[in-house]
This record gives sequence, structure tokens and C-alpha cells, in this order.
Amino acid sequence: MPDSNQNRDYPQIRWDEQLEHHLRQLVRLAVLEDLDRGQDWTSLILVDADTQGEATLVTRQAGIVAGLKGIDVLLNEMNADVQWQPVSQDAANVEAGSRLGALSGSARDLLVVERPLLNFIGRLSGIASLTGRYVAQLEGHSTRIYDTRKTTPGWRRLEKYAVRCGGGFNHRMGLFGGILVKDNHLAITGRNKQQLADLVPDMRKALAAEADQDRLPDDLLVEVEVDSLDQLRQVLPAGADIVLLDNMSDQELHEAVQLRDQLSPATQLEASGGITLERLIGIAECGIDRISVGALTHSATALDIGLDWIQ
Repeated sequence: MPDSNQNRDYPQIRWDEQLEHHLRQLVRLAVLEDLDRGQDWTSLILVDADTQGEATLVTRQAGIVAGLKGIDVLLNEMNADVQWQPVSQDAANVEAGSRLGALSGSARDLLVVERPLLNFIGRLSGIASLTGRYVAQLEGHSTRIYDTRKTTPGWRRLEKYAVRCGGGFNHRMGLFGGILVKDNHLAITGRNKQQLADLVPDMRKALAAEADQDRLPDDLLVEVEVDSLDQLRQVLPAGADIVLLDNMSDQELHEAVQLRDQLSPATQLEASGGITLERLIGIAECGIDRISVGALTHSATALDIGLDWIQ
């Protein structure tokens, strides 16, 4: 069993070439949705080809901004004759009416990029803003807020980046990013919940064999989901890096922490399932290390951001 479980975590998202690649794929879909293989016929008819324009990107609501780093990528992918001059940055807390930056260039191109750009920035800023509310609730506590895989298909890397902008942390990126044994795995493989004590050692042995063959990394985290304190008693001595406590009450979480401290102090405990803002402080005061919240991505409302045209 590793001695440094409490210092181990899943890789955290940052803005990089891989994230930009994902953004470019989504921008191509956005262009197909808006233009198909045609044109913006309204602008083509009403706006002269040489007309220039300028607009300011402005927040209509207070919140946390995410996605500004992607504006140049979006303009480039859309082949737009438009320049972006930022005055704010990702992860910034902004008030309603804040100016985030300015766009200038071909008026026709500005009209084409307006909606895809606002959709991206609004969606990501909404996730960052909601995450920020969860993180703010835990100020003064060591408990961390994590996202989940409950993301918009195709948007996962971007949405997890937005969680980071809001001060949250990233759970595994995908199935490739770590071992997480859940009830369905036990059901499919015929293991019953009484066999959990042998599960982690078996997993580590199999992981070591695969790593020796260079088929997977040798440092994958091992996480096991349990839904009762009896299951937790079985799992803890086996040395999982993280145990996910599914849909437990605050009283059960408090007892879970006591068990962890007795049986495996290095194991991190993660609460999950129906976590609301109102419950956060109570969970943190139980001594839980991590709280994973699907709502950060699946229930975030877009931040209202608009373009104000300058005449």
C-alpha cells in the first residue's frame, strides 16, 4: 500500500494543445450547425463586404469567467477576419456589466462568430461560476470539490477546465484515467459485496502485471465505491487510494471518517450522490477529504454574456 495516498490525485486540466484540439472539433460542429454548406445570407445581403465593425464582450451577470483563452482559437478555426483584445482573463471574478475584451474587424465575420463565441464563453463561464459557489461554501475547510464524468458529450475537457477556473478539482478524465470499481462491476463479474476485502489487492496485482507489459501506466489510482459502513470496513485495510462513499448521510460520513482514521489513515474519503450546496459544510465538518458533484457540469446555467456593438 502506498504511503502517500493523501498526496496523490488525478491529473488536473490546464489549457494546452490537446484542449485546443478538442475546441477546434467543437467549433467545426458549431460552424456546420450555423452555416451548413451555405452562408449567413442575411449579413451577405445587408452588410457590404468591406464594412468594419467593433463590439465589446460584456457580462450581464456577476460570475467567474472561463473560455477567454479559446477566443483566438475559435476565430482562427472559423477563418474570421476579426481581432480579439482581452481585458479580462479566465478564472477572474467579474461583476455584472464588466467588459471582458473587444472584437474588431470584418462586420460580416463578426456577425457569423457572435453566437458560437457567446455559446462557448457563456457555457464555460456558467460552469466556473457554479463551481465557485460550491468552493466558496467550503472556505476555511480542507475538503475539496471535484467534478465527475457527467459532462456534455464532446465538451468534457473544456468543461473540466471550467471547473478548474472556478476553483474546483478534476476527477478522472475518463475510463482510461484511473480504476474506479462500482456496483455494476461487482454485479457483472459475479463478485458479491462480501468479497471487497480481496478486490484491491487483486486489482493492484493485475495493474502491476499490465504495467510490466507497458500496456498501462504503473501509477493509476485505485478507487472503490461503497454504499455502507460494513463495506467500508472491508475495503479500508486493503489500501485503496480513495474510497467513494455513495449516498451516505452526514452521520454515516462521520462514522466513515472515524473508521478510516482507525484502519487506514492514508486513504482518502470521497462523498458523492445528491450533494447540494446546503450540505457542503456539514460534510466537510465530518472530515471528508473530497466531494464529487455531477451538478457542476450537468446542471450549470450559462452565464449571460453579450456583445455590445460600438457604432
